[in-house]
Amino acid sequence: MEQTKRNEPINQNVITITEQDLASYKDKGYWISPKLLDDDQIERLKLAHDRIWNGEADGDGYPQYGIVRADPNSVKIRKLDNGWWINNEVRSVVTSPLIGRLASELMEVPEVRLWHDQVILKPGAGADAATQAGNVGWHQDYGYWQCSSTTNMVTVWIALQDTDLTNGGMVSINGSHKWGLIPDSNTFFNQDMDQLKAKYASDGREWVEEPCILKAGQASFHHSLTFHGSGPNFTDQPRRSIVAHLMPGDTYYRKGVQWHPNMHFMGPRPYDGKRFDNEYFPLLYSRG
Repeated sequence: MEQTKRNEPINQNVITITEQDLASYKDKGYWISPKLLDDDQIERLKLAHDRIWNGEADGDGYPQYGIVRADPNSVKIRKLDNGWWINNEVRSVVTSPLIGRLASELMEVPEVRLWHDQVILKPGAGADAATQAGNVGWHQDYGYWQCSSTTNMVTVWIALQDTDLTNGGMVSINGSHKWGLIPDSNTFFNQDMDQLKAKYASDGREWVEEPCILKAGQASFHHSLTFHGSGPNFTDQPRRSIVAHLMPGDTYYRKGVQWHPNMHFMGPRPYDGKRFDNEYFPLLYSRG
């Protein structure tokens, strides 16, 4: 794949989903994009990470779960939900019309909204790391999102540096979205990868691990049912990413299935069938 030259703006109009891309997404459960962010954007987002972990915010609001000040000496993974509330650079990316259009083409829907975002940093633990502290357990995103009306949702995982297995890059399980929702697959924080593999690869399911090797500015778009996880960061540099979880514009609330924080953002009495379409769930793209 031809790489964009440094500081050359990304021509958003030439990035599209081909028939081959769509077929691959439907078969594997994920698609890796060309470079979506230019180098200046990447540097600004790295600075956004630094500001967030130092407890700094744009505007007068607060993060969803309070002010974050990370321990610089910890190798534990850092994760902030809804970073777009408090950081302008994060907001510009996770509400990008380009990302929305690409997601709409993969989900084959006319409108795309933000379900929520995540700002994730995996500290470098060093080449001799013998810790699970950086592991993200094998899981399905929809394992957490069952109050939403559809599994036809997509996660956009954007790398802010070249990412592979050496720095804790993501690994997807090829075709696992075809298994449907597996019970108790909300296991992001279970760091025993072998135990989870033994659990989910049962019943004759073929377990094929495929590393998502990304250059800085590229993204992995994966289906909400695709199993994925990641291991330690064996380098001495942090692995930073911005993640946008996206849904069709007509996604609505299913009562009595599973709690999720997004239920609170629909008001004090959400009702069965109410759409996730207020200001907490911004519209990225509408075809028409």
